[in-house]
Formats: sequence, C-alpha cells, structure tokens
Amino acid sequence: MSNNLKIAISGKSGCGNSTVSRMTAERLGLTVINYTFRNMAEERGVTFSALREMAEQDDTLDRELDRKQVERAKEGNCVLGSRLAVWMLKDADLKVFLTASLAVRAERIAKREKRDFKEVLQETEERDKLDHDRYLRIYGIDNDDLSSVDLIIDTDVNNQQETTDLIVKAVESLQKNR
Repeated sequence: MSNNLKIAISGKSGCGNSTVSRMTAERLGLTVINYTFRNMAEERGVTFSALREMAEQDDTLDRELDRKQVERAKEGNCVLGSRLAVWMLKDADLKVFLTASLAVRAERIAKREKRDFKEVLQETEERDKLDHDRYLRIYGIDNDDLSSVDLIIDTDVNNQQETTDLIVKAVESLQKNR
C-alpha cells in the first residue's frame, strides 16, 4: 500500500465500525485506531453507561476522546474507526460511513451483549439522539450530514467481509489515480 494512507470509518452504534475498521486495517497492513468510550470507561474504572451519562454533562470527555484518536492517527498509516472519524480526521485519504437500520443495529448490539432486543432498541434510538445533539453542541457536527463522506456502505445488505472488500477496492482505485 501507499507510503501515506489514512482511512476514516464512521457509523452509528451497531453498524460494524469496530469490526470493519479492524478487518480493513488487517487487509491493508495498516494500524487500526479504535479508541472508544468503552476504552475510556475501562481506564477510568467506570461502566460504559456511567461514562456516557458523564459525557452528557461534561464535554471535555468527548474532546479528550477525539483528541487522542486524531493524535494517534497522526503517527502514521492507519484506519481510524470512530463515530466522528470522517469529520475529525481532516486529512483522511478515504472517508467511509457505514449505515444500517435502527432495528438491525439494535439486533446486533442485543446479540453481542446478550440482552433483550426491545430494551436495546429503545436505548439505541435514545443514544442516537443524544450523540447527535452532543456532537452538534460540542463541534457543530451533524452526524446525519454525510456530504463530506467519500463512500457510504449499507451494512444491512453488505456483511463485514463484503463491506471490507468495498473499502479495499476504493483504496485501490484511489491509489491508481494518485
């Protein structure tokens, strides 16, 4: 791959961001950066839910998370997977946004966390709204506005392997045109 390659992958919870970011990095021989609120919660010895509640009251948590991600991405060739990667990694060579319906995302989360679907569906819908409002308040970013994204992939119809294949093809095409 190129001497200098940065890929940003974003999407709402349950779209497959973490898995696809990891698979894409492995395929392309890049470092994966996927530092999340879950990592931050673990480091601070609090639950993920507790940290999310804290973030609603304290914008410095989001700013710290996003700063750490961008700093790590500046170190070299990478795939940055995060909710705001496509907006935060300004110099990304390829910006990818993964989509999936609310029901599919909630189903994936419920399965992964071994929880009740209806409960997760409601939480995911609430989380989407809270995240959207918080990103708008902190950064002026509307995470429903995908106008700056290079590639949008629907993960309702593309599995993780197919999604990774589409990203790798886009990278190959990008590098041919350099």
